[in-house]
Amino acid sequence: MAQDNSSIDRRRTLECMVWAGSGVLWTLVGGVPQTSAVLGMGTARAQAAMGFSFLQISDSHIGFKQAANPNPLATLQDAISQVGGMATKPAFMIHTGDISHLSKPEEFDDAEKVIAGARLDVHYVPGEHDIVDEGRGADYLNRFGRKQKAQGTGWYAFDHEGVHFVGLVNVADLKAGGMGSLGAAQIAWLTEDLKGKSASTPLVIFAHIPLWTVYADWGWGTDDAAQVLALVKRFGSVTVLNGHIHQIMQKVEGAVTFHTARSTAFPQPAPGTAPSPGPLKVADERLRGVLGTTSITVRRGNEPLAIIDSALMKA
Repeated sequence: MAQDNSSIDRRRTLECMVWAGSGVLWTLVGGVPQTSAVLGMGTARAQAAMGFSFLQISDSHIGFKQAANPNPLATLQDAISQVGGMATKPAFMIHTGDISHLSKPEEFDDAEKVIAGARLDVHYVPGEHDIVDEGRGADYLNRFGRKQKAQGTGWYAFDHEGVHFVGLVNVADLKAGGMGSLGAAQIAWLTEDLKGKSASTPLVIFAHIPLWTVYADWGWGTDDAAQVLALVKRFGSVTVLNGHIHQIMQKVEGAVTFHTARSTAFPQPAPGTAPSPGPLKVADERLRGVLGTTSITVRRGNEPLAIIDSALMKA
């Protein structure tokens, strides 16, 4: 469908960082992302006009005990409690990694117990903190990968109401301070997975580390992401969801919308504004204003897809 030049310019220049608010309601309208608020989303009739919604949470870091947030289990609980206030129940939830902080069984146990309170099916991909155990992710795969019928280090795909979802792993060979990578085996699998899909099929790809280079000096990007983007360029709508950087950043390139989610545990500094990307301590009363969840709603139509973020607490 033709777009006017102003619309094209807006999409080309859409690259922003937002520090206020922290839940994003994604609405896939005609396969293109749009945004709305997570809570108080309008009338039930407006909700009924949508197809389905799903939630994204990320970077729970259960087990983290530093000053930036000595109790990340409590803020995860706040995020899950917020789900109950949504006007429409999501179809499922995705978690884009760093469920735990040190891959300890008790950290995974605690996270699962709280997340179960959402009463939703959950699709996980690992973060680097989920695979630091002696088995290099064996516990993660046993707990979460098996449920997804995951392959390799935890990648998989599934379909829901005409939308194709792909969970990728770009942390398995991560070096300290280095960029993420997917590897030849995973890219070969993705090539086969997408072969039979029509170009009109909306795609949602989710992984832990961003699939666009946010800040190479801090390893905020994926070395071989260009190979994935080459595979999906024929599709009319591609939404890429990530975590890892603990802040909202969005970028649109043609039919591909990239979006990074906030953490439910602690924020990190904006790129290049600190010596390193470690946990960022904010005033206690501000913490819940820089944490949150993302909600994506899929509906049929001809408008572009939008994204809206809402915080655990107003900043």
